[in-house]
Amino acid sequence: MIAPNSLSGKILSHLDRPVAVWGFGCSGIGAAGLLAARGVEAVVYDAEVPDADRNRFGPTEAGEHDLVVYSPGFAPNHPWFAAASAAGCECLGEIDFASLFWEGPIIAVTGTNGKTTLTELLTCALGSAGIPAVATGNIGACFSRMASCIRNIDTYAVCEVSSFQAESLRLLSPNWTLWTNFAEDHLERHGSMRAYFEAKRMLVSRTPSGHSLYGPGVLAYGDAHGHVLDPAGLADLLPESYHTGVEGTPFATDPQRENLVLAVALWRRLGLDDTALQESLQSFRIGDHRLRKIATVAGVEYWNDSKATNFHACESALARFERPVVWIGGGKSKGGDLERFADRLSPRVRQAVLLGETGPTMSRLLTERGISTRIVANLDDAVRTAMAMAMPGDRVVLSPAFSSLDMYGGYDDRGQAFAEAVRVLSAKPISTRTPLWAP
Repeated sequence: MIAPNSLSGKILSHLDRPVAVWGFGCSGIGAAGLLAARGVEAVVYDAEVPDADRNRFGPTEAGEHDLVVYSPGFAPNHPWFAAASAAGCECLGEIDFASLFWEGPIIAVTGTNGKTTLTELLTCALGSAGIPAVATGNIGACFSRMASCIRNIDTYAVCEVSSFQAESLRLLSPNWTLWTNFAEDHLERHGSMRAYFEAKRMLVSRTPSGHSLYGPGVLAYGDAHGHVLDPAGLADLLPESYHTGVEGTPFATDPQRENLVLAVALWRRLGLDDTALQESLQSFRIGDHRLRKIATVAGVEYWNDSKATNFHACESALARFERPVVWIGGGKSKGGDLERFADRLSPRVRQAVLLGETGPTMSRLLTERGISTRIVANLDDAVRTAMAMAMPGDRVVLSPAFSSLDMYGGYDDRGQAFAEAVRVLSAKPISTRTPLWAP
């Protein structure tokens, strides 16, 4: 029973008035649906909608509500928070709000990279073990949507949690937290690596002692910068019994091997039989737009890694190749030190095709480091240029290292555009391709 004087009780007491929901995306729609399922009126506000009564949130609108449920895209300094605070509104993130109504165990998965794959693997393996589980959070259906349609104390929510969702947690209390890695990302939102780390660490602080697991990079950063983490939570060794079982699977090499180490560590702490997890490894397929070869044309391989939206993901992808690649990169900046990124990147790149907001800067930095570059307007031109650059035996790799949101609706749209450009352009006879530049 929820105590009426607790934060949870206070939130529930606010449901007798219409609840403001900020954001008309997946999280906002999910929160509104959860409220409707509970018989509560929701009023959705979004600055992008044409309705003048719903695209602003000032003192008048705030006065009509006691509770605001906001989508993760609303940064803590968003001006709407000031109006809500002045009116005395309680503000709660969507994933926090949904946790009020989830009845089963929660496994939270966070990290700079790898969290989606780990979330999907655990959900698959739990199902194979006969344990009902759903993947939710920052993946697929949002937590509110799951909480509105599943009421089962035995169903696990394997919840991917981004730093945007974690930074302001007040209610979500995972049974377990898995933190894959930590590297430079989202500095346009958090402002510093310290703040970014603390956003992630919020999950650990809300997880029972001894129930947080993390990769070696997380512990190393924490130790180096005064963020204390329990060393007992370190997961860095794969049991010998798994060494042969991963051959031929995506988990045979890093970075996916790091995800498997965490999955095995959790699996054994839960006391589950290894068989279900090992069987899942054999059937598991990495999601689209995650370092996958999509074509070989005239002896040149084309790889789609559009999901690589930060430096760490890009560097991990290019490290898979034994020699420098023809790299397609660039996009919307998320903050970070471009000079140092270019230093680390240049040994792995033979030539570069760049586009998007950061294209000109990356072109200059790589040119200074002896890399031949070309700036293009779109992915059709990028593929056409890369085809002219590449020689038999080369790999052309789209691993952008930046967000897609300056040109595309998401990394999946960008990846599909790349794949379509490769498909269309590779259908033309090689002899008819006109190089955009002469080597």
